[in-house]
Amino acid sequence: MQEKIKIRCITNRHLAVQDYFEQIRQIALTGPEAVIIREKDLPQPEYEQLAARVMKICADYGVPCIVHGYPQAAVHLKAAAVHLPLQQLLALADEQKRFFSVIGASVHSKEEARQAQAAGASYLTAGHVFATDCKRGLPPRGLSFLNEVCRSVQIPVYALGGIHAGNAEECIQAGAEGVCVMSECMKHTDLRGVLSF
Repeated sequence: MQEKIKIRCITNRHLAVQDYFEQIRQIALTGPEAVIIREKDLPQPEYEQLAARVMKICADYGVPCIVHGYPQAAVHLKAAAVHLPLQQLLALADEQKRFFSVIGASVHSKEEARQAQAAGASYLTAGHVFATDCKRGLPPRGLSFLNEVCRSVQIPVYALGGIHAGNAEECIQAGAEGVCVMSECMKHTDLRGVLSF
């Protein structure tokens, strides 16, 4: 039997097709490996309030949450995991890193991947692999890029960008530990079929 692909769902309240917190509940019901709370247009206090609610919903279903882009909010929320753009990770002081058992970083090249690993990242997201509306007009980097990133580091790499049930397995074959999805988890009300890769 084929092993289930590890899926990390990335939030975007602007894409939600129903009440945002109900969408989070529907995501949690599918049992993803983690939910990355990426609402980067919010000021930190508002982000913190929203993230607290998302973390509570996910905790009810036993789904880990990763705070995205706001390390101070993550500390306030006592989050075990934080995900940061590479430059933010590089600027993070060692004493701040100690608050987290998991630190993720977004990378777009094998050089960035190596930098992130050296800076203490536990895992990486690499993208965008396929064409996606989130990066409209920007050509995708493709599976060879993903394979190059995966081979350049010793930490897990999650593929990102334009991923769905039809191409997720290709990402695993290219060396990814798992995949990240945003549109697929925010634009559907019944997620059981959509996220059953």
